[in-house]
Amino acid sequence: MVEFKGYALTNTDGPDAWKSLEVVSFEPKKFEEDDVELAITHCGVCGSDVHILRQGWGSVPYTPIVCGHEVVGKVTRVGSKVTEFKAGDRVGLGAVVDSCGHCRRCQSGNEQYCPEVTQTVNARHRDGTPVQGGFATAIRANERAVFAIPDGIESKDAASMFCGGVTVFSPMRRSNIGPGSKVGVIGIGGLGHYAILFGKALGAEVYAFTHSPRKREDAKKLGADFVVDTGVEDFQKSYFDTLDMIISTTNVFRPGISFSTYTSMLTVNGKFVNVGLPNSDQAMPPLQAFDMLTSGAFIGGSYVGSKTDCYEMLKVAVEKGVKPWIQELPMRDYKIALEAVHNGDVRYRYVLTQDIVPVP
Repeated sequence: MVEFKGYALTNTDGPDAWKSLEVVSFEPKKFEEDDVELAITHCGVCGSDVHILRQGWGSVPYTPIVCGHEVVGKVTRVGSKVTEFKAGDRVGLGAVVDSCGHCRRCQSGNEQYCPEVTQTVNARHRDGTPVQGGFATAIRANERAVFAIPDGIESKDAASMFCGGVTVFSPMRRSNIGPGSKVGVIGIGGLGHYAILFGKALGAEVYAFTHSPRKREDAKKLGADFVVDTGVEDFQKSYFDTLDMIISTTNVFRPGISFSTYTSMLTVNGKFVNVGLPNSDQAMPPLQAFDMLTSGAFIGGSYVGSKTDCYEMLKVAVEKGVKPWIQELPMRDYKIALEAVHNGDVRYRYVLTQDIVPVP
């Protein structure tokens, strides 16, 4: 029997259980003909990992549970039907490990929205095996969910692109953001800092919205053309009819804010795209019909990205030299990263290097 190892949540009782992980052995899913197995070298730490570990989206469905879904590793095995990869390739994996491959969404380059999608954490494979994520020695995934990493990107920089990066890149790409576009970014954190970086890389004029003095300075360094203090009363009035798109990455909205605060800044038919995912008990600002009608606004969301989105993102990252702000730690120091992400004290993504066993 094949066994992998990972840093896992084994006990959900007690206030500190979520950050008290243990190294456990686990049996991976059955290896299929279209699977890729990779030895993990790096894994990013996402806010989603903290939400899952703290049960902010509901109770975890099984223990032990290994989090982590921003994975980089070396291919060690491929199934007989795999055509894109071979042993020794450097590859990445994001928030999805499998999809059905034949539904309308999979066939149209929208596999992340497949009704049978298998997420990298907090889910089960088709054979019933619990999905275990990237805080581990190895992982198996369908070839459709694995990405080749170009030589121009370091592994430590690529890792968080497979969730944090593509989550904001995908809606910009699909909305044809480019030179002449004006993009607003609400919340300068792990996702928001990527939205600034990729917005600028695509040629857009970027407006960063934050109430934090420190993050206002960071936003400028990241390349934002304008930095707006959301702590100022009626901050939105100066930007009426300005933005083609607003990407909201925040988990917390200021009390008293309504959607009209944001939609008023959109151009006619502009888009408000939400990618932040707060705990299930935290509400977004109230939405009234007039918030959408007065500017013909489109209000929606976006979930990670497709394989096409991801490859386009990596291409832009290489061509434009996109380099995320990361802090690198050995995986055994996961607690430092988890606490910092929970407290909002990370600039702007943590990446863990696998240290349980040597990578072949």
